[in-house]
Amino acid sequence: MKAILRKLSKTKIGYLEAIVSIVINTSLFGLKLWAGLVSHSVAMIADAWHTLSDSLTSMVVMLGFRLSSKPADQEHPFGHGRAELVASIVIGTLLVVVGVNFTKESINRLLHFKSVSYPKIAIIVFVISTLLKEGLAQFSFYLGKMIKSTSLVADGWHHRSDAIASFLIVVGAFLSRHFWWIDGVLGIFVSLLIIYAAYHIVRKNTSDIIGEALSENLIQEISQIVYHFSDEISDVHHFHLHKYGEHSELTFHIRLNPKISIESAHELTRNIESLLQEKYNYHVTIHVEPEK
Repeated sequence: MKAILRKLSKTKIGYLEAIVSIVINTSLFGLKLWAGLVSHSVAMIADAWHTLSDSLTSMVVMLGFRLSSKPADQEHPFGHGRAELVASIVIGTLLVVVGVNFTKESINRLLHFKSVSYPKIAIIVFVISTLLKEGLAQFSFYLGKMIKSTSLVADGWHHRSDAIASFLIVVGAFLSRHFWWIDGVLGIFVSLLIIYAAYHIVRKNTSDIIGEALSENLIQEISQIVYHFSDEISDVHHFHLHKYGEHSELTFHIRLNPKISIESAHELTRNIESLLQEKYNYHVTIHVEPEK
């Protein structure tokens, strides 16, 4: 199975995850909504819509991969890789809407002292949901790490939050005979879990779009590699890394002995750029300054 997956392109793997997610989540949505309506449970109905939002966000993931796979053009010289980050932010935004709406509904249920009795069949549905959604989360995490896709990892966290929510509802079902407020409290908890997942997704991908500074460790590592190339290099500074999906542009400045020829400086920087591109998969541009 692993060998087959590794032969697929990033776009095809993204489509595979999205299609599997859509099929499973749409089926679970129908079952969970039915269970929630039968039980008159706001927590179950909220979790059903949470599951349906997984299907919608998987469609967004497919769109993101489609756009990301488009080659660079005149208007987008660095490709369309950031479309995947935008897709992930859309996922987070949808989660916020779902979470806020069901938080209001859960609070309203508590204010009106509404209790719920969970039938056995509803509990079985949510046990099945817990197992399937955790399996789907593991599948998304695996594929996301394999192709270094933020949107697949984000989708995986979405599945994981749904699995946790379903599990808590199962636990709450067994406690409902003793605590009338359990459904409203679980509804709030599921909603807050959804909102937290949304915050995590939006924060990470917004930061990537805005641009993050290189870590000090990476700067030190690259600087040491550059210094080892030639004694003529006296300083390495002004690092910038711009990410466009799989395409990353690294730029930095070096100071050279002003007596070195232009030809030698060009050859030196070209060799450094080639090594760093091979090691880090960055497209590297080096600006040369005379030594002060």
